[in-house]
Amino acid sequence: MRGMRERAQSSDSLGERAYQQIRNRILRGEFPLGAALSRRELARELGMSFVPVSEALQHLERDGLVESAPRAGTRVRMPTPDDIRERYVLREALECQAARLFVELAGDDEKAELVAMGRRVDQLYSFLPDADREFAYSAHAYHMAFHMRIAEASRCKLLRDAIGRDQVLIFNCLFDTAARQRSFPSHSELTAALTGGEVMEADLGMRRHIRFGLDRVLAGIRAPAAPNSWRRRKRLPEQELELVGARDGGQVYIDPKAGS
Repeated sequence: MRGMRERAQSSDSLGERAYQQIRNRILRGEFPLGAALSRRELARELGMSFVPVSEALQHLERDGLVESAPRAGTRVRMPTPDDIRERYVLREALECQAARLFVELAGDDEKAELVAMGRRVDQLYSFLPDADREFAYSAHAYHMAFHMRIAEASRCKLLRDAIGRDQVLIFNCLFDTAARQRSFPSHSELTAALTGGEVMEADLGMRRHIRFGLDRVLAGIRAPAAPNSWRRRKRLPEQELELVGARDGGQVYIDPKAGS
């Protein structure tokens, strides 16, 4: 019995490790939107068996980051424009409420901490146009921590967990990376609205903050003309679109002018 429990725990830990590593590579853009994910390749690269890799991919599919089709395999999910808009709607609903509660409940130390974090986010994002993939990932990770700090200060565990569970910040990072977003709203302006003492100003500030750049993301992420097709498409004219990622037949087409 003890041996069976130890093997189960080992499998769980390997599955979690595979999940984190594959998810991070998706968020870094190493596996771009629409890229096919080979279980055999992933198992070889991660140095583990098919079982934890399969568990990780199932977890990522539940998260909405990958998708599978019979006799076609698994790939990074290619969002439709409606998918992207709905993610923004969900994020706005959750984070605007967190902003309102922050005004009412956050202490002076929490407000000072958020102001410092906001300045740091703006500083990191100012370097993004010339940054490599690793730096961009670190900047986005710090940005997620900034927004989670607002949720934590709301004193509402269900709201904080909803923001984390529904991956609203993860998808924001994913979309910005995929669209090669290089223009971001001011986080110092957002913290000014959140620490100003006015609930409605905080709500409006967060709403504007979240909506910033949506049009650029929608323009920058373009799905193949036949979204249900998993076959390789011919490259479109370079003057129209730029092919920026392909793996095992998966392709992502990006408008090179978006986010410039």
